[in-house]
Amino acid sequence: MDKLMASPAAAVADIGDGASIGIAGFGVAHRFPSSLISALREKGSAGLTVYCNGLGQPGFPAAHLLADSHQISHLVTCFSARPGVVSEAERQIRAGQMSLELVPQGTLVERMRAGGAGIPAFYTPTAVGTSLAAGKDIRYFDGQPYVLERAITTDFAFVRAHRADRMGNLQFRGGSRNFNVSFAKAARVTIAEADEIGAIPPEQVDLPGVFVTRVVASTTQMDVQNLPMRPSRPAGSARNYHGKPALTREQIGRRVAALLPDGAVVNLGAGLPALVANFLRERAVILHSENGMLNYGEFVHGSSFDPDLHDASGHFVTVRDGASFFDSVTSFEIARSGRLDAAVLGAYQVGANGDLASWSGEVAGLTGMAVDVTGPVGIMQESWGG
Repeated sequence: MDKLMASPAAAVADIGDGASIGIAGFGVAHRFPSSLISALREKGSAGLTVYCNGLGQPGFPAAHLLADSHQISHLVTCFSARPGVVSEAERQIRAGQMSLELVPQGTLVERMRAGGAGIPAFYTPTAVGTSLAAGKDIRYFDGQPYVLERAITTDFAFVRAHRADRMGNLQFRGGSRNFNVSFAKAARVTIAEADEIGAIPPEQVDLPGVFVTRVVASTTQMDVQNLPMRPSRPAGSARNYHGKPALTREQIGRRVAALLPDGAVVNLGAGLPALVANFLRERAVILHSENGMLNYGEFVHGSSFDPDLHDASGHFVTVRDGASFFDSVTSFEIARSGRLDAAVLGAYQVGANGDLASWSGEVAGLTGMAVDVTGPVGIMQESWGG
């Protein structure tokens, strides 16, 4: 069975108006199925329902291309906007031209996993007591409340692999599995683009071809040397509070690193918390990343990085001995099952009672995001834009 298509345009030729599409990819620009997205933009199919972790960075070949060309009517995502950026998608959401459903990352991949497994719904503790649970069934198990979430299936899925063979078997590299596996399984038609087309040893197949309908060679490559990053202040900079200088970003990162106990499994939030990775050195603290990495290390500077080794903030990182890679389903199983000992979050402001302001809509011009938080949480007070 030969599933190889001649071009991305041929692979998306039957996607019509009103179709639903799951678009894998993680962060602002890392390993999106850019060739398929670009081909669909050229085709011009409109009224699309798009499921994604995020649309990526405006101006780059990520899912934002479909918003820029006004092809999306309904967006289901974990991040409708990013700090400091007012995108075309955000403008359309504000104008009522695009409807929006925010879903926490772990819930989104689990809804896709359930859809692919033929499970119609499941209960989760995520979003209990928040507006995201409004109108949904709440049931108690062992005295704890859980929210009913419906499974997701889609007409199509766009995924990106390192290598594909003609049978549709896929191989991923490093931390680039992310949403690819769950999105592929939930779709009626899964289209995979790959950097390489060729044979894959059976023990190295990460997604069996039975879940993949078509494969095509990638034709649009991201400039990995100039990937967009969230703007941030220098690590040595510090804010002033009441006329007095606070700790620098570097000092905060170093101090939090010192608070983490040896042997802990820790998730670092986006922005300032990501700096903690640079101050653990050889300590036995295991870092967990939502895109699917365990036991990564410090940032890689310069041009010697591996584009498939990046944390959830998009920083290219090293990996330590004993590191492992997996998809986002497994990543959030680690979180929900209590395997995380701590999570470090960044915030605009923290109240004495622990209330958290994650960003300011008036300052950043944002709609919002949805998050999963399980287990102990440490807070690093800091502007998302800084």
